[in-house]
Amino acid sequence: MTTATPKPRAPRRKPPPAPPPPMVGVRIGPEGAPPPERTLGWNAIMWSREYLRQPDGPQAGEPWEFTREQKLFIANWYAIDERGRFVYRSGMLRRMKGWGKDPVGAVICAIEFVGPCRFAGWNANGTPSAEPHSAAWIQTAAVSKDQTRNTMTLFPGLFARHTLEEFGIDLGKEIIYAHRGQCRIEAVTSSPKALEGGRPTFILKNETHHWLSSNEGLEMAAVIARNLAKSRDGSSRSLAISNSHNPGEDSDAEHDFEAWQKIVAGKSRASGFLYDSLEAPAEVVLSDPESLRAGILAARGDSSWLDPERLMEEVYDPRTPPSTSRRFYLNQIIAAEDAWLSPQEWDRCKDASKVVGPGELVTLGFDGSKTDDHTVLMACRVEDSHMFPLGVWDPANYAENEIPRMEIDAAVEQAFAQYDVVGFYSDVHPWESYIDKWEQDHTETLCARATERHPVAWDMRGRQLETTKTAEAYHDAIVERDLTHSGDRRIDQYHYNARRRPNNYGMTFGKESAFSSRKVDGAASAMLARKARQDYLALPENRKRQVTQKAGVFWA
Repeated sequence: MTTATPKPRAPRRKPPPAPPPPMVGVRIGPEGAPPPERTLGWNAIMWSREYLRQPDGPQAGEPWEFTREQKLFIANWYAIDERGRFVYRSGMLRRMKGWGKDPVGAVICAIEFVGPCRFAGWNANGTPSAEPHSAAWIQTAAVSKDQTRNTMTLFPGLFARHTLEEFGIDLGKEIIYAHRGQCRIEAVTSSPKALEGGRPTFILKNETHHWLSSNEGLEMAAVIARNLAKSRDGSSRSLAISNSHNPGEDSDAEHDFEAWQKIVAGKSRASGFLYDSLEAPAEVVLSDPESLRAGILAARGDSSWLDPERLMEEVYDPRTPPSTSRRFYLNQIIAAEDAWLSPQEWDRCKDASKVVGPGELVTLGFDGSKTDDHTVLMACRVEDSHMFPLGVWDPANYAENEIPRMEIDAAVEQAFAQYDVVGFYSDVHPWESYIDKWEQDHTETLCARATERHPVAWDMRGRQLETTKTAEAYHDAIVERDLTHSGDRRIDQYHYNARRRPNNYGMTFGKESAFSSRKVDGAASAMLARKARQDYLALPENRKRQVTQKAGVFWA
C-alpha cells in the first residue's frame, strides 16, 4: 500500500501593510470646530445659493454652493455679539493655491454689495435677522490690476440673471453699480493718496503676500485701515486673501500673521482679527510621494476639485524650488533664508498632551533683560526632555518698560518649590545680583553646575565656544526630535525668529538685527534648560539626585 506524498503547503502570504493613516491638516483659526452661536453667516449662505451661480468650471451656471469648510469660515466671518456688532473687524483667509480664495472672496463681495450683510434685529426664535447695506461701497484692492482682475472677472458669471434684474445691477469692467448707483463695487490698486479719505463698507485685499513697502502695499494697507475705522456704525471691514507669505519680505500678509501670533500669545490687547488657515502638517517630506500626496490632501481640505497628482507634478518639476512648493501647494510658512530652524522642524516636536507634575525632576534655563529684550524662564523635564515655560515677561507690558524683577525672582522660587530642580543655568548680564542670590539659596540642591564656583551663572558671551556647541547640540536635538515642547505660542515665536549666526567655532543663533522687535530670548532660555539637563545626565550616579523611597526626601 502506497501512501500519497502530501503536497507541500504554499507559504502563507503576508497581508499587505496597512496604508498609513491620512494626515490631518493644521488648522489656524477660531478655537474649536463648532460655528458661533450668533452669526449672520447662515443668512448669507442661503442668500448666496438663491442669487449667485458658479462663475466658471464644469459646474458653471449652477447655484453657488459653499463647501463645509467654506461655510464654517462664512459663519465665523459674520459672527456677531449680543448687540449685533461684528466680532471680527478684519480677517485673513490663507489657503493653498487653487483652493478657491478668489471665488469665495467674490461671493463675499456680492453679499456685501446687495445681500444680507448687516444686523437687522432678533427673530422670535432668537436667531439674528439680516438686511443689505443701503449704500454699499465695495472695493477689491491689490497692488496690480492683474490681481484685481482675478476677482472682477468673476462677477458677470456670479450673479444670476434674476439677481441682475432684481437689484438693478449694471456690470462694468472697473465699476459695478446697483440700485441706480447707490451701491457699487470697484477695483483699486496701490495708490495710497488716491484711497485716502474714502468710506468703503467692505474691502477685499487680494494676494497680500505681494503687498510690500517697495510697491506701496504697506502704505495702502495702512490707508485702508484708517478709512474703515471712520465708518459711522463700526461695521466696515476688510478681509485679506493670500497664499502663505515669504518670511523676511515684510509683506502685509506677514504683518497679519505676526499680529495674530501676538493676539493668541496674549501679547496684544487687540481683538477682532480673524486669521483662518489650513496647512499641511510639518512632517510632510517632499521627496516621498506618499507623504507629499497626503500633505496636499490635508492642505486642500474639502476642496475636492484639486487634483493631488497634478499638483505633485508641479512640486517635482525641477523649476519649482522646494520653498515655493511648501508655500503654494502645502500652504506652509517656510523658513527665512538665514533661519536657524524651519517652523516645521520646531512644530514637529510639539506635544501638548504631556503634563509635568509637582516634585518631578526638572532643569531650568533663564535669559533675562530689564528694559529691551524679553525675559523667559524655561523648564526641561529630566526624564524625557519635555520643555515648557514657567514665565514670559515683555517689558512693553510694564510701566517705564521695565521688567518686574521681584515678580521674576518669585517665579524662580516657585519653580524650586514646585519641582525638584537639579540644574539651573542663567545668562549673566544684567541679572548678576539675582544670580548671586539664587546660587546662595540653592547651591546645595543643584547637581548640574555651570561652573564649580558658580552653579547658575552661564555667561553666553564669555563662553563663546561652549555656547556655540550648546546651540548646535540644541539645534540637532530639535531636528532629530530628541525633545518635545508644550506648544506655547510665545515660545514658538522665539524659535521662529532665531537667525543663524556663524562664528569661529561653528553656528549659533541670534536676532535678525540688534534692534529687532523679533525676540529670541525664549529660544536661549530653552537651550540653557536643555543644556542643564544634558549635564545632569552626564554626571556619575553618586552625584545625581538620591531619593529615599521610605522617607521621600532627597540630597545631592
